[in-house]
Amino acid sequence: MTGSIPETMRAVIKAERGPGLQLVEWPVPEIGPGEVLVKVRAASICGTDLHIYNWDEWAQSRLKPPFVVGHEITGVIARIADNVTSVKVGDFVSLESHIVCNECYYCRTGREYICENTQIIGVDRDGGFADYIAVPAQNAWPNDPRLPLRVAVLEENFGNAVHTAMAQDVSAKYVLVTGCGPVGIMAIAVAKAAGARRVFATDISDYRLKMAAEAGADLTINVMKTDVINAVLDATCGEGVDVVLEMSGAPSAINQGFALLKYGGEVAMLGLTPGPFTFDLNTHIVFKGAIVRGIVGRRLWDTWYQMRGLIESGAVDLTHLVTHEFDLEEFDEAYKVFMSGESGKIMFHF
Repeated sequence: MTGSIPETMRAVIKAERGPGLQLVEWPVPEIGPGEVLVKVRAASICGTDLHIYNWDEWAQSRLKPPFVVGHEITGVIARIADNVTSVKVGDFVSLESHIVCNECYYCRTGREYICENTQIIGVDRDGGFADYIAVPAQNAWPNDPRLPLRVAVLEENFGNAVHTAMAQDVSAKYVLVTGCGPVGIMAIAVAKAAGARRVFATDISDYRLKMAAEAGADLTINVMKTDVINAVLDATCGEGVDVVLEMSGAPSAINQGFALLKYGGEVAMLGLTPGPFTFDLNTHIVFKGAIVRGIVGRRLWDTWYQMRGLIESGAVDLTHLVTHEFDLEEFDEAYKVFMSGESGKIMFHF
């Protein structure tokens, strides 16, 4: 154990069913067999956290308050259970947010990322917008101690981008990224690192489109100002795109992406829609012979090794993606900045 561990801690929680969050004193979690206690050093806000904050349709159907929110976490191991050997006290780690059972059909056939008993930290159990968090030891990914904090805090979210971009071959392909939130921006960088022919990016925020260009996008399009279909067809000599990486969850962007997809093209879908919407399945998928993949989390642990390779090789640089930092007590202001569209990743530092 590193120093004394208190009985209570600061925590941002979803206290009840409804919009908003609260900062409270919360018990420091106990650890069970195979678990570790992590002293949080930094955390970052994700789109899922925004669903929770706003209490939208998805949140209403999934969440059971009260619980501690936050799933993009990095910190230092403060305590380990007696049977833990994979990490030790003092290790600098980032956390995989999906806790899997290791026993179901999917886990036993190498597809842990779709484990039927998955628990997500900060969604299905207490998360890490707090001074401490308890997780299974296998969810603690050891980092090089020299890894910058603002990179380590992004690894879980970066894994979404890597999984989405790498789910199909993007090398020498025209790639469209719909939605330039932080994970979309990271997906652009991954696609470029993987040798994409050209990457096109769409969004409604000029701020984020500027970040997309800095990440390597060859053409950025503000859909509020420019006809996306014509712009991409012009840029591809009428071909359209080979691959769509759908990050927005916006029905209009989804329809535009499928309209631009070549026959036999591939779509990887990560964005969560606000609810059901009308979609022309026949035109967009069946008659096009399209290949569509739903992306959830990260492949365990393939994606984490890919992430390590991309970061350590310098193929992808995440250091400039954190644009704002806040104390935990400033969580309301942090969420407002995140919702403004005038930010990259937002980090809480402890």
